[in-house]
This record gives sequence, C-alpha cells and structure tokens, in this order.
Amino acid sequence: MAELNTGNEKSRGRRSTKKSTRVDMTPMVDLGFLLITFFMLATTMAKPRSMSLIMPREDGPDMALPAKQALTVILGPDNRIAWYEGMENSPEAIHYSNFANRKGIRDIILQQKQSVLQAYGKNDLMVLIKADKKANYKNVVDILDEMLINKIDRYAIVDLPNEEASYFR
Repeated sequence: MAELNTGNEKSRGRRSTKKSTRVDMTPMVDLGFLLITFFMLATTMAKPRSMSLIMPREDGPDMALPAKQALTVILGPDNRIAWYEGMENSPEAIHYSNFANRKGIRDIILQQKQSVLQAYGKNDLMVLIKADKKANYKNVVDILDEMLINKIDRYAIVDLPNEEASYFR
C-alpha cells in the first residue's frame, strides 16, 4: 500500500536524512466507487408529488346549489380576475380583483366563506373557477393554491361561456 523509499543513505555528520513516501491511491479510489455504487442503488428516488383534483362525474345527478353559497371566479389575461357572488351573472354584479396580498382575491374568498359560515353554520362555500383562453397557467395554479390556503373544500373548474369571456375586453 505505502512504500518508504530510502534511496542512498549517506550520513554526513549530524544531519538527518529525508525519506520520500509514496502512497498508492488505487485501493482508495476503488473504495470510493464501491460506495458511490452502493448509495446509488440503495437510495430511493423522490416520487413526484401533485395535487389531487377530483372532478365531478359526467353521469352524476345535478345538485342544486343556493346562490348565496356560490362564488364564481373568472381568470383573465394579465393576471386580472373578475368575480361575482352566486352563479347568475349580470354586468352590474361583476367585480374585478387581482392576486395582491391585500384587498385581493384571498380577502374576497375569506369574506364570502365567513358569510356562508354565518348563514348556514358550516363551511359550504362552492367556488366555480372559470379561465379565459388568454389566462396563463400560473393563474390557474395560483387560484388552486388559494383554495388550499383558505381551506375551501368545494371548488370546480368549469368552462367559460362566451358572454363571460367578454368581461375582459
């Protein structure tokens, strides 16, 4: 493994002779590769995590939903959001918001959740999420994160009718 080369030793008085050492690194390199191979085979790879999204059945029964328990959120271009209470829309009932931390969509969801909780005694708020074709994917993920943060149990992603798509034009 290690050698000690003494070479020609000539003693010239009291000086000590310096000896050169040479360490063979081959066994250490072998051990390193064995350890790398072992840990590559012994570790488990991280499994990708995704959010589970439960969609309603196509053949399921139609469930009546009171208008006071519904909040419709429409995602538009340029990070804009239109929303209205209930499921019936009228142009004067449309409000606009954004993803800001203060006075944004989170405050609106919390306010609507609190009013439903006071009126019905339980958290039965249903949020209908509609996305415009010009809305980006990040906005859809952000609104789904808002559902998770605000503990909204009932939400659905539904198609956007043409009349509601004109709210951003």
